Amino acid sequence: MRKYLITGLLIWVPLVITLWVLNLIVTTMDQSLQLLPAQWHPHNLLGRDIPGLGVVLTVVIVLVTGLLARNFIGEHLLVYWEGLLGRIPIVRSIYSSVKQVSDTILSPNGQAFRRALLVQYPRSGVWTIAFQTGTPADEVRRHIVLDMVSVYVPTTPNPTSGFFLMVPRAETIELNMSVDEALKYVVSMGVVAPADRGAPSATREKQ
Repeated sequence: MRKYLITGLLIWVPLVITLWVLNLIVTTMDQSLQLLPAQWHPHNLLGRDIPGLGVVLTVVIVLVTGLLARNFIGEHLLVYWEGLLGRIPIVRSIYSSVKQVSDTILSPNGQAFRRALLVQYPRSGVWTIAFQTGTPADEVRRHIVLDMVSVYVPTTPNPTSGFFLMVPRAETIELNMSVDEALKYVVSMGVVAPADRGAPSATREKQ
C-alpha cells in the first residue's frame, strides 16, 4: 500500500507543481489585458475570457518595445525615460539596481550565471555548487592581492535565495555541465545528477 502511494505521489507531485507554476505565469501575464480599453476585453467582445490571450499580448508588447528601442528615435526616448527615472530619489535607487542586474544577466555578451563551479562552502573540505557572476569590483581588488571571482551559492531547494561570495579563483573547480543542469542538481538536492561528460577542457583545480 505504501509503495503504491509513493509511486502515485512521484507521478502527481511534479505534474501538479508544473501546472501550478504555468498557471501562475499565465495568470500574471494575462493582467496585461488590463492595458486595453474595457470594450476590447475578450469578455466584452466574445462573452467569455480566453486564458492565455494576455500571454500573446505581453509577448507582442515586449517585441514592439524592443523594436522601437533599437531605432534612432527609440534610443533617444529610452535615454530620456531613464534620465527621468534617475531624478526620482527612491525610484532611482531601485530602478538602477534592477537594471544593472537585468543587463548583466540578460545581455547576450554577459557572463553572469554562464559557468557552474565547485567551491568550498561553508567551510574548507565541504563542497557545493556555485555560479560565477563575474569578478570583484576594483575597490575590492585593491585590498586583495589574490585573483578572485564573484560567485553565487544558491540554497536548496529554492535557488532564488543564496549567498554572494568572493573566492580565490584557484580554489574553484569549473564543472563540465550547463547552468540548467547544475540548477536541476541543486533544486533536486543532489537526486537528479547530470550525465557524466568527462573532464572539461579547462578545469581549474585547487592549487
